[in-house]
Amino acid sequence: MGAEKLATVRKLLAKAERAATTAESETYTAKAVELMARHGIDAALLAAAEPGSDEIGPLRIAMQDPYSAGKARLLGWTAAALGCRWVLHGAWGGKVAAVTVFGHASDRERVEMLYTSLLLQATTQLVRVRPPWPGESVAAYRRSWLEGFASQVHRRLVEAEERAASQAARSPDTAPPSAGGSVALVLADRRRRVAEQFAATFPHLAPL
Repeated sequence: MGAEKLATVRKLLAKAERAATTAESETYTAKAVELMARHGIDAALLAAAEPGSDEIGPLRIAMQDPYSAGKARLLGWTAAALGCRWVLHGAWGGKVAAVTVFGHASDRERVEMLYTSLLLQATTQLVRVRPPWPGESVAAYRRSWLEGFASQVHRRLVEAEERAASQAARSPDTAPPSAGGSVALVLADRRRRVAEQFAATFPHLAPL
């Protein structure tokens, strides 16, 4: 992702984090997600033209309580939508110590940038969340809310990635990879290579 475009995404996410309302935050985040998806396609095509330039590897991120399991799910579902695999560490009793994101360097960068902002947005909203019925557990309600937030994020990211791939495939300005093949084939090959290296790195784990 170019430095100027990366700066634009960061500015949009920063506006989302400072937004006065949830609706305003979602508007800025949606713009950042769309731009990030398009640059994800650009990075994939560039890597296809320059093999070895976008290495596959891990990124481990520590989780903090409260709601570490929900935060781990938010990170994992963000990673999955952006072409990465993920592994939980120290998952026990509803808590998670850390998550490893496994994928191409450009995708790991996208995941980390977006998750950092989404976590801040979710935390800001979470402190205002209260159950609608008296006597209902606040902690349980917040855990449920965070899971719904993560699920919504995953859906929106998947949709943005699909739109970006479709638009790139139709655009006459999209430079084809030197090795040949369509945008869809390039993305499928990236997913295949990530899956193969994930299986080799974590042979005893079922992929997430």
